[in-house]
Amino acid sequence: MSSRLFALSFDAREPERLARFWAGLLGLEAADAPHDETAGEAYDGVLLLSGNDAGYRLGFRASPARKTDQNRLHFDLTSSSPDDQRELVARALDLGGRHCDVGQGPDASHVVLADPEGNEFCVIEPGNSFLAGCGRIGALACDGSRAVGYFWSEALGWPLVWDQDEETAVQSPDGGTKITWGGPPLMPDPGRDLHLDLTPDDDQEAEVERLVALGAKRLDVARGGDGAVPLADPDGNAFRVLTRRRR
Repeated sequence: MSSRLFALSFDAREPERLARFWAGLLGLEAADAPHDETAGEAYDGVLLLSGNDAGYRLGFRASPARKTDQNRLHFDLTSSSPDDQRELVARALDLGGRHCDVGQGPDASHVVLADPEGNEFCVIEPGNSFLAGCGRIGALACDGSRAVGYFWSEALGWPLVWDQDEETAVQSPDGGTKITWGGPPLMPDPGRDLHLDLTPDDDQEAEVERLVALGAKRLDVARGGDGAVPLADPDGNAFRVLTRRRR
C-alpha cells in the first residue's frame, strides 16, 4: 500500500477568490471539481492543476477556522532573474497580496509576501541551487521535526534529498516541488494553514492503518463531505486521506 500526494490544500474563507489569486499569480488552470476525472478522487473544494512534475494539485477548501499565527507551511516560489523576481512580486501585489514581515530583515535576498487571506509565501532570489529545476513552486517549506520528514518520506514513497542538522527534505522521484522541514522548535498552531491531501493506491482504510503504523494519529473529528479520513502527522499537523470515487 502507498499514498500519493493529490493536493496541497489551503484552508480558506473564500475558496474561489483565493484560487483566483494563485491561478493568476502562477498561471494555473482549473481542475475538475468536485471530482478530478483524471485521477478518480472526490474533493470538496476548488482545485487547480499545479503543472508541477511532482504531480499534485492546489486545493482550496472552505474553513471556519481563524488564522492566529504564522503558517507552519508556506510556498517558496522560485525566480529565474532579478527582473523575474520583481515581476512576480509585482503581480502578487496587483492581485491582492501584500508584503509581510516574519523577521526576515531588510537585507534578505528573498521577498516575503502574504496572499489575500494572510497565507505567507516567499519569492526566492535567482540562483538558489537547492531549488534549481523544481519549478515555480520550488518548495513547500514546513516548520517541523526531523522525525516528521522521515514519516512523510515513508508515507509518500519520496526519497530524502536532504538530511542534515535536524533539517530534512523529500522530493518526488519524478522531480518537482521539494517538501522541506526546518527542525525544532515548532511554531504555534496557526489555526488555518496548508494541508496535504493524499489518495491511496487502493483501499482507503488499509492505507489509513499503514499511516497510523508509521506514526500518524486519527483525529476525533467528522469526515469531510468527500469522505476523507482526517489524520495528524507526528508533529500534529492535520492531513487527509481521500476516498477514491467509484467509476
